[in-house]
Amino acid sequence: MATSRMAFFEGVSMPGDPAMDPHYLPPPAAILALTEFQRVALEVISLATLRGLLNDLPRGDSHPVMVLPGFLGSDGYNSALRRFLSRLGYKVHGWGLGRNLGPRGDGMQKIMDRLNFLADRHGEPVSLVGHSLGGIFAREMAREAPNLVRQVISLGSPFGRGRNSGSYPARLFEALNPPEELPVAVDELHWSPPVPTTSVYSKGDGIVNWRTAVQSADFAHAPVQNIQVRGSHCGMTLNPTVWYILADRLRLPTDDWTPFRIDGLARVLIPRLS
Repeated sequence: MATSRMAFFEGVSMPGDPAMDPHYLPPPAAILALTEFQRVALEVISLATLRGLLNDLPRGDSHPVMVLPGFLGSDGYNSALRRFLSRLGYKVHGWGLGRNLGPRGDGMQKIMDRLNFLADRHGEPVSLVGHSLGGIFAREMAREAPNLVRQVISLGSPFGRGRNSGSYPARLFEALNPPEELPVAVDELHWSPPVPTTSVYSKGDGIVNWRTAVQSADFAHAPVQNIQVRGSHCGMTLNPTVWYILADRLRLPTDDWTPFRIDGLARVLIPRLS
């Protein structure tokens, strides 16, 4: 008898139990997970269609930007985004640490060393852009060394409470990074770092529960904003709306961070701000 593709997710056991975890959130609907890669393809097509408009966006001030990949990703996955930001005039760098398997061992220290190197090389704070787990790293780097970070922009990063139960890759992450060995204060991940922070999320995310990627104002140490986009989780770095948002956020002066406003092209691309 044929097995439904939907049945693949029926037996998935997630960390956390709604009866025991007060912050329990379910993972995304199975249909969202099953259509992730098809929707990535649509984002790539949309990006190709709108690339001309994106290339005409205002240039930045040439400050350094570091882009961090998501769980199991590498700098190669972010290459198109980094080329785009470079064309806007920024000094763009990857994280340079290969595949992102989590902060196990001295991983977090290596990331901090990379941040220190870039800030020292350019003589000014670095803007951090992180996809998924990379966004959590970016927030922790800013928490650890706020004087070296200009701002943080996370893309679909599950830093909020309920992230373990609300994420499909949670068990694999925990297998590679035992909770008792994590070099970060896990219970404080939902607090924003003490620098301006933008959290980009999608209700169509098929990998993590979108609510875990939203920054609560109740746990904010500095100016924060949440921006909803339409799209998948895996395609965040290839989403033309995300590119538009990054171009707008990165051009802000160091001492004059202001919230993103929906006007012009953004009225069509962006459904919600908070």
